[in-house]
Amino acid sequence: MAKDSSFDVVSSVDMQEVDNAYQQTARELTQRSDLKGSGATIDFSRKDATFIVAAPSEFVASQVIDVLGTKLVRRGVDLKAIRWSDPVPAAGMSVRQSGSVVQGIDQDTSKKIAKDIRDLKLKCKPTVEGDKLRVSSASRDVLQQVIAFLKEQDYGLPLQFVNYR
Repeated sequence: MAKDSSFDVVSSVDMQEVDNAYQQTARELTQRSDLKGSGATIDFSRKDATFIVAAPSEFVASQVIDVLGTKLVRRGVDLKAIRWSDPVPAAGMSVRQSGSVVQGIDQDTSKKIAKDIRDLKLKCKPTVEGDKLRVSSASRDVLQQVIAFLKEQDYGLPLQFVNYR
């Protein structure tokens, strides 16, 4: 029997690039004329992979998030990798908004991706392994079709295809 080929579907983010984007955003908050004296701040916890934006209004908070988004895109980080919560009122008429960096594929999304692959009716086998999904098949052409299919879909996460063997 021929050896099966396989690849892994993962969702990972380069945390160093996220940290660099945060540093650039924090620097820009002190230099940009419209945000300089506004009292807006951004904090990033690398351990928890969360951002906290504090601003005097929702509009200023959205501007800070926009600046961060620009820096992330320039550094090659997909914006789908960050989940923002709704703005929460804080002390002194200010708002606070938090965002978390999503690492890995959760169980529900993994099962949905596996089901979509099975619905293609191709000769391949998707297997959920923790926070990743392995797809194996005897034919590399089938695997290429699966990758092309997954690139067209939107699961709310940035997907990468690694360990193609």
